[in-house]
Amino acid sequence: MDNKAFFNLIYGICMLSSSYEGKTNGCIINTCIQAANDPARLAISCINGNLTPELIKKSGIFTLSVLDQTVSFDTIKRFGLQSGRDVDKFEGFPVLSDSRGLPYLASEADAMFSCRVTESIDLGSHTLFIGEVVDARVLSAEPPVSYAEYHSRIKPRAKSEPAKEIVGWKCSIFGFQYEGKELPEDFMCPWCGHPASDFEPVYAG
Repeated sequence: MDNKAFFNLIYGICMLSSSYEGKTNGCIINTCIQAANDPARLAISCINGNLTPELIKKSGIFTLSVLDQTVSFDTIKRFGLQSGRDVDKFEGFPVLSDSRGLPYLASEADAMFSCRVTESIDLGSHTLFIGEVVDARVLSAEPPVSYAEYHSRIKPRAKSEPAKEIVGWKCSIFGFQYEGKELPEDFMCPWCGHPASDFEPVYAG
């Protein structure tokens, strides 16, 4: 199976946030659709190993920031390529808060949605949350950025190291290391569920 086929599905990138008992976290997701209109409901999917879905399951609420064309890789890296169990992703970062105190992006996003969970389904690697929209705001006139654009324009291309021997591959999110010169295209990190595209080569020496 060619895992890159999934990059051609048309969907955007969002920053998902939630909070429970004083702990707040956000993560990057690429699966969000409007699932119903009356009442308005969104369907989102996120990796079970992440802290954010754990907070959503406990609090029953989440906020979604729809990333726009101005978003930088640094912002995606902050919320998507490090764990909220190790760092406070919101420290020193400009955000706004909805009526429940949940953060959403003050810039680099064209819309926000505040939701309460009405249903959740465990899909194994991910959890699907259905959220009823309790508030929604337009934040900018910039168009949203797509998942395909992230891979083609925003994500830095790996630098080639022809003089060094590849001995393994390391997950850039949780640090899991795969031993071997070739990483299967459909490989997923057993710790966080991220695909092969988020692995970096490990060189000998």
